[in-house]
Order: sequence, then structure tokens, then C-alpha cells
Amino acid sequence: MHFAGSGKPLIKFRHCERSIYSFSVPQCCPLCQGDVGSTRIEDAPISISDPFSNGHQEKCAFLLKPTRGTFLREYDGKSDLHVGLTNTRGVVYNYNADGVQRDEAGWEQSLSVPLVQPSMFGLMDQWDVYLEDFSTSPAWLPHRYEEDHHNCSSFALAFINRVLATEGKEQLDKRAFTEKYVIPRTRLASKYITLYRAVQERGFHVADHPDPVTSLS
Repeated sequence: MHFAGSGKPLIKFRHCERSIYSFSVPQCCPLCQGDVGSTRIEDAPISISDPFSNGHQEKCAFLLKPTRGTFLREYDGKSDLHVGLTNTRGVVYNYNADGVQRDEAGWEQSLSVPLVQPSMFGLMDQWDVYLEDFSTSPAWLPHRYEEDHHNCSSFALAFINRVLATEGKEQLDKRAFTEKYVIPRTRLASKYITLYRAVQERGFHVADHPDPVTSLS
């Protein structure tokens, strides 16, 4: 899905036995200047799906975004990330020094992890009530906020663990939470961002084999 602010769609095509990425398919190969047109189906251009989505269109999801700026423009792989949880209407509940926020905008370029399967009707029906009740707990008052120990991640993890408990599933500690929900998405995002910025800077990017972003294509 591409939307305002997500950047231009990336295209991958093959020429000179190499994988070439660009924002559009050129008439001439940037390596040999030969005609890009090909009859081989395996060389045909394909669109590369970006890993970002509009968080306000995601139901019952865990979201990540840079605390400042956006993934494509400012994120450097080390920047702080802010996390939130969506209700069934795409309102993003998140915790900061001002307490629990209920954002209806600002998460248009996020990494999203669905927390409820479509078949789990009972949980989805109760999700908004669970999330609102959880958010009104004194634990999430502004003065309780601590940047390193009681923060947006603490809020998201505590809620996810409450949901897991209602399903009779095992709780996650902070490490397991990070490994399951955060690292796979940020790793994928970092690959895509590196590729996107290389194309943005030079107009194209050439990958040797094996392809560095096979998982994106």
C-alpha cells in the first residue's frame, strides 16, 4: 500500500545479469545503456512492497514509528522509536510524558504488527473496551512516566500481556517482546530505507547476487 508521505514506489528489474532498483523503469540500462525491454519473463519489472502502512487504517495492531520524523526521511537505524496500539477504528493509543494519548493522526507511516486474527471475533468485539479500560489505569498517569523504565513500550507490552492472559497464553518479557515484535520489522525497514535512499541519491541501485533485499521483492 502506498499513500501520501510513504515515498515513491520502488521497481526492480533485471539487466546485465544484475538486479537493478529504481523508481521507474528506464528505457536504457544504467549499466550498459542497452534497451531495457526484454522478452524474458524473469527479467520483467516487479514492484517492491514497502514495509510501511498507514497505522490509522490498521485495526487491533501494534505500531512503531520514529519518535521524531519519519522512517524514509530521518530514521538512521538507531533513532528512538515510539510505539502504540490501535483500536478497531484506527485510533492510536500511546503513552508519553503527558499520559495516554489517543491519536487520530500522525501514524501514517508506521510499521504494523497485527495482534488479532480475523477469526477471533470475540476478542475483536471487546478490544476497544479492553484498551480504553486499560488506558485509564493510574499506572499510566503522566507523573508515572519514566523514559527508560516506564514508557511507551511498557504500556504496549503490559496491554499485550493482558490480552495474552485472557487467551490463556504465555506472557512475554521485554526481551521476548522486542525479539518478536520489534526487531523483525525494524530490520526489514532498515533494508528498505537503505535501498530507497540509494535510489533517491543516484537514481538507481544495482545489487550483486545474492540479492540484499530478496525479502522485499
